[in-house]
Amino acid sequence: MAEVSAEARIEAPAEKVWARLTDFASYGEWNATHTDFPDGGPAALETGATFAENMRLMGFPAEVTWTVEELETARVLAIRGKGPMGVIVGTRYSLAADGPATVVRIDGEFTGAAVSLMAGRLRDSATAALTESLHRLADLVA
Repeated sequence: MAEVSAEARIEAPAEKVWARLTDFASYGEWNATHTDFPDGGPAALETGATFAENMRLMGFPAEVTWTVEELETARVLAIRGKGPMGVIVGTRYSLAADGPATVVRIDGEFTGAAVSLMAGRLRDSATAALTESLHRLADLVA
């Protein structure tokens, strides 16, 4: 298993950050690993919703089929998906008010046989992508 996380304080209220975070039409403007949603984002953002995403991580393209596992508007979005070579990917976005700003944390995990072969490199690449994504998100909502 490889676990990654990144956190940033964004100078905007949680509702504004959440609106951008869950605007799947503009997801690629801030998410550094996203390339596209072949069938669009989830039809309705709700627990149990599924959607496919094309991504690029460590220079390799991958399609992940996601399921929304946890959803609390303006606070938590947790998704889990199946990627290539039996890799299971989990991503959890959490938002917490910090005065007029919002602390955004992204936690991710990768499990599966293929992960053990490249866990260190995957951890480094994914952490860099999460950090870059948070900077882009902050620029868009600030």
